[in-house]
Amino acid sequence: QVQLVESGGGLVQPGGSLRLSCAASGSIFSMNAMGWYRQAPGKQRELVARITSGGRTIYADSVKGRFTISRDNAKNTVYLQMNSLQPEDTDAYYCNIVPPWTNYWGQGTQVTVSS
Repeated sequence: QVQLVESGGGLVQPGGSLRLSCAASGSIFSMNAMGWYRQAPGKQRELVARITSGGRTIYADSVKGRFTISRDNAKNTVYLQMNSLQPEDTDAYYCNIVPPWTNYWGQGTQVTVSS
Protein backbone atom coordinates (compact mmCIF):
# COMPACT_ATOMS: atom_id res chain seq x y z
CA GLN A 1 0.00 0.00 0.00
CA VAL A 2 1.33 3.40 -0.98
CA GLN A 3 1.48 6.10 1.64
CA LEU A 4 2.75 9.67 1.41
CA VAL A 5 3.34 11.55 4.66
CA GLU A 6 4.02 15.27 4.58
CA SER A 7 5.65 17.20 7.41
CA GLY A 8 7.46 20.43 8.15
CA GLY A 9 4.70 23.00 7.91
CA GLY A 10 4.04 25.67 10.45
CA LEU A 11 3.61 29.35 11.14
CA VAL A 12 6.27 31.68 9.77
CA GLN A 13 6.61 35.41 9.34
CA PRO A 14 6.74 36.98 5.87
CA GLY A 15 10.23 36.61 4.46
CA GLY A 16 10.87 33.48 6.46
CA SER A 17 11.68 29.94 5.38
CA LEU A 18 10.37 26.44 5.86
CA ARG A 19 11.45 23.04 4.61
CA LEU A 20 8.75 20.49 3.86
CA SER A 21 9.38 16.76 3.68
CA CYS A 22 7.37 13.98 2.10
CA ALA A 23 8.20 10.39 2.98
CA ALA A 24 6.91 7.78 0.57
CA SER A 25 6.29 4.15 1.31
CA GLY A 26 5.57 1.53 -1.26
CA SER A 27 7.06 1.19 -4.68
CA ILE A 28 6.05 4.43 -6.36
CA PHE A 29 8.89 6.71 -5.50
CA SER A 30 11.99 5.96 -7.54
CA MET A 31 10.26 5.54 -10.91
CA ASN A 32 7.94 8.55 -10.80
CA ALA A 33 8.13 12.27 -11.05
CA MET A 34 7.13 13.74 -7.71
CA GLY A 35 5.41 17.02 -7.06
CA TRP A 36 4.41 19.43 -4.35
CA TYR A 37 0.89 20.75 -4.60
CA ARG A 38 -0.94 23.32 -2.55
CA GLN A 39 -4.55 24.12 -1.94
CA ALA A 40 -6.36 26.95 -0.23
CA PRO A 41 -9.91 26.46 1.06
CA GLY A 42 -12.40 26.68 -1.77
CA LYS A 43 -9.72 26.62 -4.45
CA GLN A 44 -8.35 23.95 -6.74
CA ARG A 45 -5.18 22.16 -5.82
CA GLU A 46 -2.24 23.48 -7.85
CA LEU A 47 1.13 22.00 -8.67
CA VAL A 48 3.88 24.34 -7.49
CA ALA A 49 7.00 22.24 -8.07
CA ARG A 50 7.88 18.94 -9.68
CA ILE A 51 10.99 16.82 -9.98
CA THR A 52 11.56 13.93 -12.35
CA SER A 53 13.15 10.66 -11.32
CA GLY A 54 16.34 12.00 -12.87
CA GLY A 55 16.26 15.26 -10.95
CA ARG A 56 14.91 17.72 -13.53
CA THR A 57 12.82 20.40 -11.85
CA ILE A 58 9.96 22.64 -12.96
CA TYR A 59 8.30 25.39 -10.93
CA ALA A 60 5.13 27.40 -11.08
CA ASP A 61 5.79 31.05 -11.87
CA SER A 62 4.44 32.06 -8.47
CA VAL A 63 7.25 30.25 -6.62
CA LYS A 64 10.10 30.33 -9.12
CA GLY A 65 13.29 31.61 -7.52
CA ARG A 66 11.93 31.14 -3.99
CA PHE A 67 11.14 27.42 -3.72
CA THR A 68 13.47 24.49 -4.40
CA ILE A 69 12.32 20.91 -4.78
CA SER A 70 14.73 18.03 -4.27
CA ARG A 71 14.56 14.30 -3.73
CA ASP A 72 16.57 11.61 -1.99
CA ASN A 73 15.80 8.36 -3.76
CA ALA A 74 17.67 6.33 -1.15
CA LYS A 75 15.34 7.67 1.53
CA ASN A 76 12.20 7.74 -0.62
CA THR A 77 11.78 11.38 0.38
CA VAL A 78 11.06 14.56 -1.52
CA TYR A 79 11.69 18.00 -0.04
CA LEU A 80 10.47 21.52 -0.67
CA GLN A 81 12.69 24.32 0.57
CA MET A 82 10.59 27.48 0.73
CA ASN A 83 12.32 30.84 1.11
CA SER A 84 11.05 34.40 1.07
CA LEU A 85 7.61 33.19 2.08
CA GLN A 86 4.71 35.56 1.59
CA PRO A 87 1.16 35.57 2.97
CA GLU A 88 -0.13 34.34 -0.38
CA ASP A 89 1.88 31.13 0.15
CA THR A 90 -0.46 30.24 3.00
CA ASP A 91 -2.00 26.91 2.03
CA ALA A 92 -2.11 23.24 2.82
CA TYR A 93 0.77 21.54 1.00
CA TYR A 94 0.66 18.01 -0.35
CA CYS A 95 2.98 15.73 -2.26
CA ASN A 96 1.99 13.21 -4.90
CA ILE A 97 3.28 11.74 -8.10
CA VAL A 98 2.95 13.79 -11.27
CA PRO A 99 0.28 13.57 -12.58
CA PRO A 100 -1.37 12.95 -9.23
CA TRP A 101 -3.11 9.73 -8.29
CA THR A 102 -6.25 10.20 -6.23
CA ASN A 103 -5.53 7.36 -3.84
CA TYR A 104 -2.12 8.76 -2.94
CA TRP A 105 -3.21 12.05 -1.38
CA GLY A 106 -2.06 12.29 2.22
CA GLN A 107 -3.10 14.60 5.03
CA GLY A 108 -0.88 17.43 3.87
CA THR A 109 0.96 19.94 6.00
CA GLN A 110 -0.29 23.45 6.71
CA VAL A 111 1.88 26.45 5.95
CA THR A 112 0.76 29.77 7.37
CA VAL A 113 2.65 32.96 6.59
CA SER A 114 1.61 35.79 8.85
CA SER A 115 3.08 38.52 10.98
